Amino acid sequence: MSMFGSTAGLPVVGPLRGLIWLARQVATAAEQEMNDPVRIEAALLALERRLIAGEIDEAAFEAEEAVLLARLARPSDTADEGGLPATPADPAGKTGAPR
Repeated sequence: MSMFGSTAGLPVVGPLRGLIWLARQVATAAEQEMNDPVRIEAALLALERRLIAGEIDEAAFEAEEAVLLARLARPSDTADEGGLPATPADPAGKTGAPR
């Protein structure tokens, strides 16, 4: 692309890249909050209180509990705060990464 073409596209591409970056940041923050073990445990306690209070029946409790426990047991899909996916160790041992 010529210098003029890249410069002319900057008013459109620049804000679009910023919007994409912002959307990724929001998605990462929402996922981290949703999978926070403290929040999941609090939701489990609230669910148990609703069962004891008679607000929900045993079947609804078990269904919601299964979802929350699955989220609690799920390993984190991100390696760091930047939201980059975790990279598994090289199975062949070529990179010197721990196995």
